[in-house]
Amino acid sequence: MKNYKIALLKGDGIGPEIVTQAVKVLNRAAERFGFTISYDEALLGGSAIDATGVPLPPETIEKCKATDSTLLGAVGGPKWDSLPGNLRPEAGLLGIRGALGLFANLRPAKIFEQLREASPLKAEIIGDNLDIMVVRELTGGIYFGERGRRTVNGAEAAYDTEMYSVPEIERIARVGFRMAEKRDGRLCSVDKANVLESSRLWRATVARIGKEEYPDIKLSHMYVDNCAMQLVRNPKQFDVIVTSNIFGDILSDEASMISGSIGMLASASLSEGKSGLYEPIHGSAPDIAGTGLANPLATILSAAMMLRYSLEEPQAAQAIEDAVSEVLKTARTADISAEGIWQVTCEEMGDMVCGLL
Repeated sequence: MKNYKIALLKGDGIGPEIVTQAVKVLNRAAERFGFTISYDEALLGGSAIDATGVPLPPETIEKCKATDSTLLGAVGGPKWDSLPGNLRPEAGLLGIRGALGLFANLRPAKIFEQLREASPLKAEIIGDNLDIMVVRELTGGIYFGERGRRTVNGAEAAYDTEMYSVPEIERIARVGFRMAEKRDGRLCSVDKANVLESSRLWRATVARIGKEEYPDIKLSHMYVDNCAMQLVRNPKQFDVIVTSNIFGDILSDEASMISGSIGMLASASLSEGKSGLYEPIHGSAPDIAGTGLANPLATILSAAMMLRYSLEEPQAAQAIEDAVSEVLKTARTADISAEGIWQVTCEEMGDMVCGLL
């Protein structure tokens, strides 16, 4: 019997609650599909700051590197907002991504049939189905480039540098192409090549990789401002989008709103190997922590992505996704509640998904 070791970074706010429900679902899936999971908890974010003084203790990195994959809840909150940037909870998140070499972020934006009415887009724009995968480069670009402050003409000024090397672009492009191979065979590379030199290199490199290695994939290129408009004008034109760190950060959040609820959306951050970090895209919501109002489904779906992309248990992943789809027919948490649908707590939602497994 296969045994997988998972690092749990519960984080802050509602993080511990939603991770607990995801673990419950993972254990039920393991029981049904004939494997076992052991867990090792570690600190990240605000909880790590309170306990150790830093957002990413060395012990956390060691534990994550020693496991098959990592499941994260959420980090941050107003309690730590006054700290210097390098000591805020979000610095821990950037740090763990870099430490684990997690260069590719997968952000699916999918509308569940039961939640179609929650989307801000008209039904005729959504069409029969909407399922977009945003592949975001995660460890390069302006978030990791040279930055600083200086005096210009007697006034304080600040700068951040956008830089990508050819190998960085090649490896994220290949992730996008491989994802397109598994889906509908269409990849849109998003950049700002009409203005930015880094984007010109990006476009040329993606085009070359497509021509040389993935000639069967239909590759298109789009400026980021046009892509932002097209996501709400005609989202059905997209299958897989691959783009840089900052553009992916913005576009994936926009795409997430198309689904109608940020509480339903999972994400995966992958390295060169099979190990990855899986987390919901929403924040820590400290205002509802401990109230039972948190929606655990994005974290549960993140666990399903982990089973699919890191642990190679696609049947278990599909079973969890099917259970989530089924439970939405009769029950919702407060953030996605609807008239005539039973409103349940975070724990009750986890129990219902387990029951349908």
